[in-house]
Amino acid sequence: MGRKSVKGKLKRAERQMEREIIAAAQKVVNAANEQEDPLAKLVAFKQYKKNDLAVTLECRRVEDLNDETRNWAFELLKRNMKDYYDTCSWGWNDRVKKEEMTDSRAWYLIARSSTGDPVAFSHFRFDIDFMVEVLYCYEIQLEPKVQRHGLGKLMMQVLELIAFSANMKKVVLTALKHNPEALAFFRALKYNIDETSPEGDFEEYPYEILSKPNKILLKNIST
Repeated sequence: MGRKSVKGKLKRAERQMEREIIAAAQKVVNAANEQEDPLAKLVAFKQYKKNDLAVTLECRRVEDLNDETRNWAFELLKRNMKDYYDTCSWGWNDRVKKEEMTDSRAWYLIARSSTGDPVAFSHFRFDIDFMVEVLYCYEIQLEPKVQRHGLGKLMMQVLELIAFSANMKKVVLTALKHNPEALAFFRALKYNIDETSPEGDFEEYPYEILSKPNKILLKNIST
């Protein structure tokens, strides 16, 4: 009875600790989601010009996007990614993807041209992932005409600034294993395999979970 009693106490203590960790993480996530504009403190990053490309960045909740912008984002994602989905176990499903993209927790970082037309977007969320507060990048998609101008790199850097200024512990994303260009892009930006990434063959797990930690938080913890 004595040993069982000790084990029971340890399990209860572990569960209590987990609840406290999740509660603390949820408090940080809630604060991040209560922001009116995550770009408000990053004014210098709202404009991007390089050679013949000039865009303006904005950050909005999905509910604040008009139907035209939401439809454009879905169609761009479908054009860019449907073939990748269809050639792995995920498959492409319009309804499922639209539900994901319009979830009430969704935020969008959008790049618009000088004429106001959207040319790139990232769908992201402030969330808890394995008891850790994170900014999860669901998508980053660019129109072909604005690719290879450094815009994708800038948008990922802005996501990192948004995440770390909101005290998220890391930026997390999912990358398909059979999309070598995307993998090379993220690895060039110092994203590495996350500890939560599943191990297995392509048929079972056609994706990897990549992440970049908040080095400022890590530094403060270590000191």
